[in-house]
Amino acid sequence: MNNKLRKTAAVIAFIIGAMAIFAGGQVIVHGKIMDYYVIDWLPIYNFIVGIISIFAAVIIWKGGKIVMPVAIAILASNVTVMLVLLTAYRDVVAQDSIMAMTVRIAAWTIILVLIIIQAQRDKSVPT
Repeated sequence: MNNKLRKTAAVIAFIIGAMAIFAGGQVIVHGKIMDYYVIDWLPIYNFIVGIISIFAAVIIWKGGKIVMPVAIAILASNVTVMLVLLTAYRDVVAQDSIMAMTVRIAAWTIILVLIIIQAQRDKSVPT
């Protein structure tokens, strides 16, 4: 059984998770001052979803049974936060935050598609 797509998805999840931890951690841990207004809860969200993404990368890599629900939950979380930013915070949210969330949504969409394709390939392989 070839698992290249699943492993690729895991690597993407790890990278996007590490980026989120770094971005959130810069503000939370190091107190980095940005050139724009930072919504108080957003760096915390970024940091937490980054940690969750690293755990998800491990689950995806190992091919756990909860791979699909985990990927869907993380994608849904990012889409929900994006909708909140674009509605409730549209007048104050930084363009960098919108761009980062767009990248996360795109990455998790790709991850989910790779997982779905791998699952379909796995079903078509006779046992």
